[in-house]
Amino acid sequence: MFTVEVRDHIMIAHSFKGAVFGPAQALHGATFVVDAAFISQELDENGIVIDIGCALDVLKATLKPLNYANLDILPQFKGMNTTTEFLTKYIFDQLAAAAKANSLGRPMSELHAIRVTISESHIARAWYEGKLH
Repeated sequence: MFTVEVRDHIMIAHSFKGAVFGPAQALHGATFVVDAAFISQELDENGIVIDIGCALDVLKATLKPLNYANLDILPQFKGMNTTTEFLTKYIFDQLAAAAKANSLGRPMSELHAIRVTISESHIARAWYEGKLH
């Protein structure tokens, strides 16, 4: 498998419901480093997985509505615990939609999977990886 990975970051605020979250039940802030990996079994005729510039643009556009936002008040997250794991799948879904819309410089049918990794700190991260077929 060939992989191209791009990175950006977001600063958010949120809170969680449930005793398992302890002090994180209160509103708190986080800075997340977000990595998006685009995976293909073969390189295209140009010798690439996808256009890195397109990948960066799509990731930035996906993250822009979340950056500096209180996720608790965004309509798409109403009643949800916006955990790191949850957000990896949310971002994956947005990137998969961009792939389907041919926004990555390569047809989705030629891509195998996308993996989204969110690092909460230098010692903790979560990811979601899904196939595109």
